[in-house]
Amino acid sequence: MHRILIVEDDNEIGGWTERFLQQKGYDVEWRTSGDGLVEAAASKSLVLLDVMLPGLDGFTLGQRLKKEHPLLPIMMLSARTAIDDKLQGLQFADDYVTKPFHPDELAARIEVLLRRHEHNEPELISLQHLHIYPHQNRVVDQRTGEDIILTGKQHHIFAYMLRHANQILTKEQLYEGVWGEPYINGDKTLMVHIRYLREKIELDPSRPALIETIRGIGYRVKR
Repeated sequence: MHRILIVEDDNEIGGWTERFLQQKGYDVEWRTSGDGLVEAAASKSLVLLDVMLPGLDGFTLGQRLKKEHPLLPIMMLSARTAIDDKLQGLQFADDYVTKPFHPDELAARIEVLLRRHEHNEPELISLQHLHIYPHQNRVVDQRTGEDIILTGKQHHIFAYMLRHANQILTKEQLYEGVWGEPYINGDKTLMVHIRYLREKIELDPSRPALIETIRGIGYRVKR
């Protein structure tokens, strides 16, 4: 399921947009400010970002967001219709929608961005002894040509790490990104899943080279 983050301080617009997109089958989170936006966006498929927000404006937030998550689609929402505002937004955003907008148009634009993003994902990722086919949810040991069978959660964890390759991910980010629920301090669920995942994909699970443990912080996959 695609996860959409709405950042909109207008309660009426934010409320009906959230309900409408939920009815379309999306997992939706609505925030009224940009506080913690970069962290929250790590687990999302797309961000709808208002320009006029309390604190930092949407242009500043969007630029920071794109720097940290360059593959994450961003759609600006704004009552500003001037061409200069649109050009400023489109320097980093993937789309710019002016208010008021029809919900069906919004849904159509979201679908286009999500499809475009999926098409930008590589067909094949080579990682040490692995060949990974993201669109097929396949992981192949290139030494033998045999598929490595992962559970659904193992696929989700590994795919999430690959989408954020070279980034150090905290346990909280990983858990919330994969399970879609708040991480509870001390919960061993993620650690257990990663241990079993390593047993399947690492050459030597006791000395993991694919999924690194960053002591005291979390994990990282290097590409």
